[in-house]
Amino acid sequence: MARPREFDPEDAIKRATGVFWQKGYLEASLPDLLEGMGLTRGSLYKAFKDKKTLFLLVLAHYQDEAVGAAQARLTNPQVPDGRLRILSLFQALATAVAAGDARGCLLCSAAAGYEMSDPEIAAAVEQGMEGIRAGLEAALRDSLTHADQSKEAQRALANMLLTQYIGLCVLARSRMSLGVIEQCTGHVAQLLGLERA
Repeated sequence: MARPREFDPEDAIKRATGVFWQKGYLEASLPDLLEGMGLTRGSLYKAFKDKKTLFLLVLAHYQDEAVGAAQARLTNPQVPDGRLRILSLFQALATAVAAGDARGCLLCSAAAGYEMSDPEIAAAVEQGMEGIRAGLEAALRDSLTHADQSKEAQRALANMLLTQYIGLCVLARSRMSLGVIEQCTGHVAQLLGLERA
């Protein structure tokens, strides 16, 4: 009879998320993961097979948590003007950086890394990015100034906003000064036809 696991796999994935988010996929070593997850080498391999499988589970967890939160913000019916929803996404990033959070976005970091050469990881990252873009498009459909645009125009603007967001998340990891991120957030406000609050 097999012995029951002495750890919670969901909690272990959350802990692994923190390690990968801080170190990146390539830089996160096995000792880093073992320490961060509080597991032995045997337990990690038995439960998660290998580093790549674990990272794919982490990306799925991140998509549920972080991408889900971004989508909720971008589709929040309590904020009628979708432009304000989009701006709040960028402002939340600036607020996090101001509070000392230099992690940026795990998906964005992965998208800029060598791990994208792996088709399975690339597909998982693309799925998460598509979730954010879908949220941006939903917000634009509810925008006071973009709702009447064609779907193609909304998609093009959503793509541009996604590119801007990814870039700012990468800048956050680079610990670039907050002024740059705030300036870019102000540009997004202007682009959407909003005056900076």
